[in-house]
Amino acid sequence: MTWTLPNILTVARLIAAPLVLLVFVAVPTPLSYWLALGLFVLASVTDWVDGYIARKYKLESRFGAMLDPIADKAMVMLTIVVVLGASRLSPWLVIPGTVILFREVFVSGLREFLGAQAGLLKVTKLAKWKTTLQMLALTFLLLALGMTEQNDWLFRSMQPQEYQDLLTSGAQNHNPVWRDAMIEQWSWYLGVALFWIAGLLTGITGWDYFSKALPLLKEAGR
Repeated sequence: MTWTLPNILTVARLIAAPLVLLVFVAVPTPLSYWLALGLFVLASVTDWVDGYIARKYKLESRFGAMLDPIADKAMVMLTIVVVLGASRLSPWLVIPGTVILFREVFVSGLREFLGAQAGLLKVTKLAKWKTTLQMLALTFLLLALGMTEQNDWLFRSMQPQEYQDLLTSGAQNHNPVWRDAMIEQWSWYLGVALFWIAGLLTGITGWDYFSKALPLLKEAGR
């Protein structure tokens, strides 16, 4: 394996995946949310950067082709675990999250079972779009959950009435309390909407891969 820049970025993304989860063990809130968000955004950006560099400078390798989807899946799946836990298993997130987790495990198992014939399940453009939407959705959800934790911390540090007065009067003077509440609210709405769209596309691509593999799964003579 040659240590080209795309391969280094892919390995770095793979290492960052468990760190998104581990910061919640090692770092107190709300700082843990901002560290997790920063790691996830940087890792998501490298997903585009390493592919662009590899194509532009002809640095594609079998190692990168193998590891890139693994790093993507590890990043997305572990971050979904973080988001579901931080949201206390919000019903708005559990359904699409379950679809995404099930599909990723199912398709990975399908490729492993097919072995040499797994080349028939090449990554489609729709599958690339679903990965992009997953990463965008998780970015907004991490932002919303981080803002929720930060606003709760601010509420605990102020008198309840003082906080409420700042919040209700914020539309006129755009004070930080009102601004942060708006960021939290709209990040949540946007993240949930994108997460459902990503879940739908994930389910569609999973069924597409299963349909392509089905002829190979039939018993001989049947």
